[in-house]
Amino acid sequence: MVKRQNEFHSIQELMKDVMKENKLTKGMNQLSVKEAWSKLMGAGVVSYTNKVELNGKTLVVNLKSSVLREELSYGKEKIIKMMNDELGEKLISKLILS
Repeated sequence: MVKRQNEFHSIQELMKDVMKENKLTKGMNQLSVKEAWSKLMGAGVVSYTNKVELNGKTLVVNLKSSVLREELSYGKEKIIKMMNDELGEKLISKLILS
């Protein structure tokens, strides 16, 4: 008979294990990045956003407005820091605005 382990795990730890075992982490990170972009940038910027995509550690944001793209390019480092803080881990190291 197998001995029962009396280890307690939080739901968060168990969910991370399930996502890792089923290779769902990449997809969940994509969703988290899109939600964080919407939350941090607000409705004005989001209305000019075509696509937000995480490729490795690079965040690629496609914008409809060249003026907005230029304005956001001045604060790339700040955007990266804010996004990583919102996500709770360093997922993003580079930002490409196209």
